[in-house]
Amino acid sequence: MQLYIDTANIDHIREVNEMGIISGVTTNPSLLAKEDPNVDVKKRILEIHELVGGHLSVEVNSVKKDDMLAEAEGILSWFPKATIKIPMIGEGLKAVKELSRRDIPTNVTLIFSPTQAIAANNAGATYVSIFMGRLDDMGHDGNQVIDEVAEIWDVNGFESQIIAASIRHQGHLIASATAGADIATVPYNVLMQSLKHPLTDSGLEKFLADYKFMQAEKAKVQASDQ
Repeated sequence: MQLYIDTANIDHIREVNEMGIISGVTTNPSLLAKEDPNVDVKKRILEIHELVGGHLSVEVNSVKKDDMLAEAEGILSWFPKATIKIPMIGEGLKAVKELSRRDIPTNVTLIFSPTQAIAANNAGATYVSIFMGRLDDMGHDGNQVIDEVAEIWDVNGFESQIIAASIRHQGHLIASATAGADIATVPYNVLMQSLKHPLTDSGLEKFLADYKFMQAEKAKVQASDQ
């Protein structure tokens, strides 16, 4: 399963990219506004792409098909490699169908049910983004939905790639991988938490202490031989 980072924070993107653990970035208007309400979106998107390369979803901010298409064309004029992120609404699916006809990659976002995912796939979406955490927030089971979507994909041989989104904790990350999601797009804090384990810390501490002890013993032997 590939990992993307879900953020617009350049420092966080740079840090995890240097580790070699991500292969793409997703962002949205909320994440951009969180970093800086006055951010130059075009400049920030190009900066992210130059840093990471690979997949980068850029979201439209319209709710009508023609407006979405016009916005997508505008994005592609300055960032030809963009994946256009489209909301899971009827007008959005119309836009996805047209963009798919033009061989422009799309990421259908705000999907909360298997039936929505099926519709997005049938419209020609390159990616379908299942929002696990927001489902949990509403008292539903995000893990179950990602399981159901993955099973439907296996049975039917659907081609859209499944993105597990709105990841809140490591449990979501593990459930996504177990279900067979193609990609999980993960916030910085969850990515960093996923790298840690107390036994790793204690094990490393012991290794370093033992090495220091060995060096001290060698120094004693060398001193006694002189």
